[in-house]
Amino acid sequence: MSRTSYNTEKTRLEKEMAKLQKKIQTLQAKERKPKIAEIVRSMRQYDISPEEIAAAFNRKPAGRASGAAPRKTGTATKRVIAPKYRHPETQATWTGRGKAPRWITEAEAAGTPRETFLIAAESA
Repeated sequence: MSRTSYNTEKTRLEKEMAKLQKKIQTLQAKERKPKIAEIVRSMRQYDISPEEIAAAFNRKPAGRASGAAPRKTGTATKRVIAPKYRHPETQATWTGRGKAPRWITEAEAAGTPRETFLIAAESA
């Protein structure tokens, strides 16, 4: 493809894209007019001022009532899980969740069952 045909094609496509964007804006404006009229009609019917709408619009939604998914924040506290297993010599503990620690996997490889490390078994 030669340089002139590339530039010509690019210019043609950019013009077509601009035309389509203008059509989209026109269509959106047409669709918005009846919705705005409906909102204004409801505001008059229920005696709602634009200030009330602005205040409600700027207010942060509380909980799930707004239909939006709740935002997760980094301030959530983690639950503390009691350990389920304890190494008899080092007193190292493991909750039983996630990847097993090396001392458990080594003991199991040596033939010791995991149940021997249960904390409940120690206190019984």
